[in-house]
Amino acid sequence: MGKALRDKCPRELHAQWKPPRNRRDPARLIARANHGRIPELVPIRHGRMLESPFIFYRGAALNMAADLASLPYTGIRVQCCGDAHLVNFRGFATPERRVQFDIHDLDETLPAPWEWDVKRLAASFVLACRDNGLGDDCGADAARACARSYREHMIEFGKMTVLDVWYASLDAEELLPTIRDPEGRRRATKRLTKERERSALEHDFPQLAHRPGGGAAVIRDNPPTIFHPSGELARDALDAGVPEAFAQYRESLPQSVRTLLDRFQFKDIAIKVVGVGSVGTLCLVALLMADDEDPLFLQIKEARASVFEAYAGKSAFRHQGQRIVHGHRLMQSASDIFLGWCTSKTGRHFYVRQLRDIKLKPMVDAFSTTDAIQFGEWCGWTLARAHARSGEPAMIGGYLGSGEMFDKALAAFSIAYADQTERDYELLRKAARAGKLEVAPQP
Repeated sequence: MGKALRDKCPRELHAQWKPPRNRRDPARLIARANHGRIPELVPIRHGRMLESPFIFYRGAALNMAADLASLPYTGIRVQCCGDAHLVNFRGFATPERRVQFDIHDLDETLPAPWEWDVKRLAASFVLACRDNGLGDDCGADAARACARSYREHMIEFGKMTVLDVWYASLDAEELLPTIRDPEGRRRATKRLTKERERSALEHDFPQLAHRPGGGAAVIRDNPPTIFHPSGELARDALDAGVPEAFAQYRESLPQSVRTLLDRFQFKDIAIKVVGVGSVGTLCLVALLMADDEDPLFLQIKEARASVFEAYAGKSAFRHQGQRIVHGHRLMQSASDIFLGWCTSKTGRHFYVRQLRDIKLKPMVDAFSTTDAIQFGEWCGWTLARAHARSGEPAMIGGYLGSGEMFDKALAAFSIAYADQTERDYELLRKAARAGKLEVAPQP
């Protein structure tokens, strides 16, 4: 059945990128994505996006969703990430205290064509390599390695039992010995050891909280990225943390986790600006304490409609936070135990998870050619496993086949779409220089 789809959508078509005649102005799409965001934070978002074409790409998921919808696809749908760029893949701790490599943020997750995630991921490698000065040869090799890994592992997942696919994971201990560069392997081992030694009390608490005058613990202000809001903004932010909303969040958790959460008391909440695509949405950090020496930090992120919704259809979940939590549990091999959702009194949807529980972000700016290619292989494996959990891996694998046609097509697409992204980035810079875009200096 998968092979038969090649007649409907030949694999070489995936190499193509040509802007459609009715393609919307990229600056207008950025403005559209700003709708409903906190006006005071939008200039920070613009400033971050203007740092480089690669960072612009990370913040322009809506732009690419519109472009992907204009491209040929097989019609096979899976639970997609929706924002599958390479920085969204990293190491983090499971509830069993293993460190796994997986997709981290799934704010845009939605059932959609599998090709959309793969193309966004592959193109991100070309832009990252350009940003590092590694050039298009490295970028194309990394994109091709990513596509090849996705294809080969999807074929393997198609041969496995359903349960074995769900049990599959990529643990840090398995990855470290495979790092080809000895110096890179040493650095990665050192980072993992350091992260394992972190504790919320000794490391996160001094950075994020303090006790003014020796009194009760509160979150430490560090404007413009962490601050206690005032005025109209305070109304929205504090509504997200009042007892009603917190009780709602508690009810979204499994009974066992409710028992755990009940050991903690809510102490404080503040706005915390995070990422690139999330800047301007209402993202909060909450401090809870079990006692004076036992803190828990929760991240409370506003949940808006997925950028894929206009092109792939609405979510089956009416609550956007529940949509995101469902996506985490469906795509990740293990998810945070505190994942839940709630609604503020002003009607904003949120999802909740733990903040800073052993996170190993890729050091993209330090990538060598070898690093980029190997990271592409890891990401391709991970995305294939995430898609195989909800899709039909044998059918997708049958379509992709054992040859390199799809890999080469994705590399060609990635170069072409990286060129398009740079053109879009220049349009945004032009708008900023003309004063049409308010930009805040980056801290």
